[in-house]
Amino acid sequence: MKINRYPLAFLLFCCLMSFGLGAFLNRPETPSITAAAIGQAQKLIGLEFTPSETDSMLSSLEEQRVAYGKLRAIPLTNDVVPALVFNPLPVGFQFEKERKPFKTAVQPGKVTLPASRADLAFYSVNQLAYLVRTRQLSSVELTRFFLERLKTHGPRLQCTITLTEELALQQAQRADQEIKAGKYRGPLHGIPYGAKDLLATKGYKTTWGAGPYRDQIIDADATVIQKLEAAGAVLVAKLTLGALAMGDVWFGGMTRNPWDPARGSSGSSAGSASAVAAGLVPFAIGTETLGSIVSPSSVCGTTGLRPTFGRVSRTGGMALTWSMDKIGPICRRVEDCAIVFDALIGPDGKDPSVRDAPFNYDGTRKLTGIRVGYLKNDFERDYPTQAFDQATLQKLRELGVELIPLELPDLPSRDLSFIIDVESAAAFDELTRSNGDDLMTRQGKNDWPNTFRAARFIPAVEYIQANRHRTRLIEAMAEKLKDIDVYISPSFGNRNLMVTNLTGHPCVVLPNGFRPEGTPTSITFMGQLFGEATLLTVAKAYQEATDFHLKHPKE
Repeated sequence: MKINRYPLAFLLFCCLMSFGLGAFLNRPETPSITAAAIGQAQKLIGLEFTPSETDSMLSSLEEQRVAYGKLRAIPLTNDVVPALVFNPLPVGFQFEKERKPFKTAVQPGKVTLPASRADLAFYSVNQLAYLVRTRQLSSVELTRFFLERLKTHGPRLQCTITLTEELALQQAQRADQEIKAGKYRGPLHGIPYGAKDLLATKGYKTTWGAGPYRDQIIDADATVIQKLEAAGAVLVAKLTLGALAMGDVWFGGMTRNPWDPARGSSGSSAGSASAVAAGLVPFAIGTETLGSIVSPSSVCGTTGLRPTFGRVSRTGGMALTWSMDKIGPICRRVEDCAIVFDALIGPDGKDPSVRDAPFNYDGTRKLTGIRVGYLKNDFERDYPTQAFDQATLQKLRELGVELIPLELPDLPSRDLSFIIDVESAAAFDELTRSNGDDLMTRQGKNDWPNTFRAARFIPAVEYIQANRHRTRLIEAMAEKLKDIDVYISPSFGNRNLMVTNLTGHPCVVLPNGFRPEGTPTSITFMGQLFGEATLLTVAKAYQEATDFHLKHPKE
């Protein structure tokens, strides 16, 4: 049997870590790779080699083990991207050619200050923007208001890692000066926000939520931080995330769900969703590799937009899985997501995955002509939130939507999930080799430290083959959606979350009900690649026909 010797060499090295690092330093005392060791290693990959084939490998494997050591001696920081760039576009995909002005819905009358200033906590971005633009409320006043809420409620929810108070007040003062001088930048000008603490911010710690990095300072601003500053937004806090973007447990504790503080907020954009739901910030920035915007938004009752892969630059953000990481807004309303998203999109010349595609959002657009599908079999099965989801489908029908039955491609998806393991293990290779992973708060069987270790035994051939299956999945999804603009899916309990994170499709998740105990449920709207404008139109129409997004937890 003929195989590629390089991936096998990599696997064998991982299997033989007990030999130590002597070979990498060319120490003569390091044991040689033996035929017996190869015999054990091949059990892991389900292959079998003859004695003569095994003997022929030995010298090549020794050479490769030395090469690994030489490469490892050259530092690779987390911001160094692989030479391979994931492309989510199926063959023949065409972007919209025309670029149209960004347009929000018409404001329903003038916005005024509430009788109780506390009510400002749950105003939309658009409403707050009107107050700031008309100078009924200064950005400094608004910023101090949200800083005070973060100080009051943040410790209880464990949703804040660092308050950026000095920076925030500087940005707010500048916003007030510019607005007074007639230099209005747009609806985010003077509006406070929080950022998931895996986005680098100059002058402040960027901890990635993990003990080994709790004192890390990156002397740069992530591209999304720069873009929001250019839009005039005011950064008030670096918000919690599950350690290295998993779950809601970070080095300081567990981020809490404002609807039930005895429970976690889910993750990994834990603090972003918790803070928005509790009215501690008007909007926040989250990230998703596999559910990290969808899940906390569902648990906390926020509205989250996971963009198409390649929409928003990840420069300055912690890399976890280069071919799946995405950055998007977490807000209370769909149109808030559109406003923030419009400020984030576009290339920065640094992230090679980002494409310069139009975002032609029109908040006044009607549902007429938009083709909407739904995952029929998934909605018809028995699951805990089925009644809420059926009510969502009925509401869409009442809005005049003709729902088209749809099913996902019958191709592997969950079996491809080890793509995440391989890429994340590479992103944190040095952490594993240095035993720095022992400093991580969570050390369970399925937590990152063990996932990174186990991933060392995944052959490179299988990783490449998985991505070839991923190509087939991309093409099959394009075929399934050729006559669909948007489709609806249960948020959890089916294959949709895994499939669409692999294919790079965008989604909006928003609340669609409340359980008897008072915690929110959610529904997911899916869009075409780079079809966020139409996706947001449909999600907005549903949201505005309900009032779930207007409810908020008790303080």
